Amino acid sequence: MAEAWKPDMTEQLSADDWIKQGLKALARSGFTALKADPLAKAMGVSRGSFYWHFADLGAFQAAVLKRWREIAAEQIIADVEAGGDEPLRALLRRSFGTRLDLERAVRNWAAFDAAAQGAVRAIDRRRLDYIEQLLARRGLEAATAQARAQILYWTFLGFALSGAPVPAARLQALLDEVFTMVSA
Repeated sequence: MAEAWKPDMTEQLSADDWIKQGLKALARSGFTALKADPLAKAMGVSRGSFYWHFADLGAFQAAVLKRWREIAAEQIIADVEAGGDEPLRALLRRSFGTRLDLERAVRNWAAFDAAAQGAVRAIDRRRLDYIEQLLARRGLEAATAQARAQILYWTFLGFALSGAPVPAARLQALLDEVFTMVSA
């Protein structure tokens, strides 16, 4: 029996496929996993597909960082704004209620790479500005909103970097307390 013809995977994979695989590898194994060979092997294709979409490793890493910024800030903000819940509560649930392996991996990467460090600085600023905005909408004075946004963000970073799981009921009680503290 003749073997069925299989299309070349190089033609089927998009840059987006590579970026998604890169984000998974980054979250699972850290920034050192962002190399063409191991990613190609994991996807069952040749390195040629990688270089079809990206001029070099630096271009790929820039695309991964750009996507991280989109999903770790812009998508969350859009979802919070589109939801029917109180935005600050929704942001707390969303930010503290997800696995943060990717957050930790990018921040670790930033300790070794200037481009990753720039992406982290940009996302920190974007997130802080948004939290300040939410607190100002709740009627807090600008200086108070700025201070509480910083404290809330430091709380998030401590949670993200600790990596320690918190039981759902305990996490909800903590988030209720945080909400009360920053919005009082």
